[in-house]
Amino acid sequence: MLKILIAVDGSELSLDGVHHALSLVRQGLKASIVLANVQEPATLYELVTTRDPDLIAAASLEAGEHLMASARALLDAAGVAYETDVGVGDVAHTLVDMIERLGCHMVIIGAKGQGAITSALLGSVSQELAHASPVPVTIVKHPDVVEAVDGDAAEPSAA
Repeated sequence: MLKILIAVDGSELSLDGVHHALSLVRQGLKASIVLANVQEPATLYELVTTRDPDLIAAASLEAGEHLMASARALLDAAGVAYETDVGVGDVAHTLVDMIERLGCHMVIIGAKGQGAITSALLGSVSQELAHASPVPVTIVKHPDVVEAVDGDAAEPSAA
């Protein structure tokens, strides 16, 4: 059975990836789902003031689970089984580690729909993941975002 990792950060854009996976499952794709969230590593200040790495790890896990609540609710409502995984580190590279560790066959990730210039200057997790992933990556654009001629995101026009 195909194992799909869906990167979820709590945003509506990441839920687009969940909706896309649900669409595939409704069309008959036999797949198991992994919801994945990556937390930023603790700051030096947090490490110094807390002095308890277990407490910091527990807080990261709790934050990740909280950010996946909406995605879990969508999958629960659809009756689709899933597992969750929370990692800590650089988002794209930690997702690649999860893909390899969990034996995933593909990845679905939502995109911010940044224009070409913004993406080139700031980079993007979805682009970085697409380059680093050992498996196919589906990047789901938010339906309200349309690329304008100059590459900047624009609202769709009413015709």
